[in-house]
Amino acid sequence: MSSAESDDTDPTKAEIACFEVGIKFGTLYHQFAGTPVNPESADSLARAMEDAIKNQPHCESVAIEMDEEALAAAADGEYTELTGRFMTVEIVVAREGRTVTARMAMDDGYPLMEIASVEDR
Repeated sequence: MSSAESDDTDPTKAEIACFEVGIKFGTLYHQFAGTPVNPESADSLARAMEDAIKNQPHCESVAIEMDEEALAAAADGEYTELTGRFMTVEIVVAREGRTVTARMAMDDGYPLMEIASVEDR
């Protein structure tokens, strides 16, 4: 088969874009999980995380909201370690003519990352 031809095993453009957003979430979660955080530092940490992920290719936007009430309860006056339970995240990636929006939020005690939409650009 020539390189110009395709078969059923080639990833679709949407699959390529979805994989790219998965890379962003993997970086975000595994790079920053365990970072010391408290309610006072939560906003600056969220902005730093957004800026770091936006540096990656194909990233259109990153929005991170910290749950400062949950942080305050867990920090008990000092600090706690960052985990998915303290943040809600939305990442938008544009790749291969597709725009993928993915979100992370707590689902039954687990920080679930999922594709919210895949659209043509």
